[in-house]
Amino acid sequence: MTAVRTTTPATPPPRLPVRDKAAALDRGWGGVSPMLTRLAAERATGILVRERGTLHLADGKVVHAESPAAPGADVLLAAHGTLDADVWRQALAESVASTGGAGTGARRLTGAEAVHRAGRRLVAGGLITAGALEMCRLTALYDAAYFALAPSSTPGRFRYGSEDGPEEPAVESGEPDDAPGSPRPVPVADLERETLRRRDLLHHIWPDALPDEVPLTREHRPAPPLLPARRQAVLARVDGIRTASEIARELGRPAFHTLVDVRRLVAAGVVAPRPPVSLTEPLPGPPGDGPPVESVESVDPHITLLKRLRDALEAL
Repeated sequence: MTAVRTTTPATPPPRLPVRDKAAALDRGWGGVSPMLTRLAAERATGILVRERGTLHLADGKVVHAESPAAPGADVLLAAHGTLDADVWRQALAESVASTGGAGTGARRLTGAEAVHRAGRRLVAGGLITAGALEMCRLTALYDAAYFALAPSSTPGRFRYGSEDGPEEPAVESGEPDDAPGSPRPVPVADLERETLRRRDLLHHIWPDALPDEVPLTREHRPAPPLLPARRQAVLARVDGIRTASEIARELGRPAFHTLVDVRRLVAAGVVAPRPPVSLTEPLPGPPGDGPPVESVESVDPHITLLKRLRDALEAL
């Protein structure tokens, strides 16, 4: 028998790198947008354009957000009589027109700057309080940022400076940064943490994100549950045509809050995503002519079975 003699290496192998979770939590980065995290570290100023929205940054902080899926601050202000929509449009037009007489070296306002100046005009004129404006502005910012930071199929792009380039100076407004109605920037870490919290909340209510984007239809149940007034208002606008974002805009509510109500309605079994349009309609001509056309998409049989079981249990 031969004995094999082993020797212990003089130096142990290097340890595998381990990510510092505490440091990652302090940074607020949870994989939402590495590009946005890098721009925050650079204290960059400009506009981050993503598939579902845009984020306006100043010194690495978010000062404005826009998304087609989320209503703006003007809609939230005008929804419940806080501010007339025509008054907002007039203040916005005056803010844009105030730069018309500037020299050739001045650029036009970005969308964020125009909105911010319009808000300051309304506060200075006593048409709205600074607190109400800031609350609506932050609500709209977090709402739009949730959609802008959603997973996308295309990479984002960042334009440093302004919409018209970083070299041209902006027109001075003559107002200090801390004037009443001036926006307060949001740190990127806070924005990403809130975005992750909202994703987790929606996933906990109903894990399927399909109702967030497609038209919604009503589900007829033998014993429909009692719903609070807020959810009843959403249900009343479910007609097979409107999406959650369209319902939010019509009600003058943040789109994310409407998604919460929609997913709760789906979990309760009273609302469902509209089924895909079937392509099995008969072709023109006598019945039976031509080969049958099969549907492109079909309903998941597991979901159909679960719905039948639910209805059978409720009927007991």
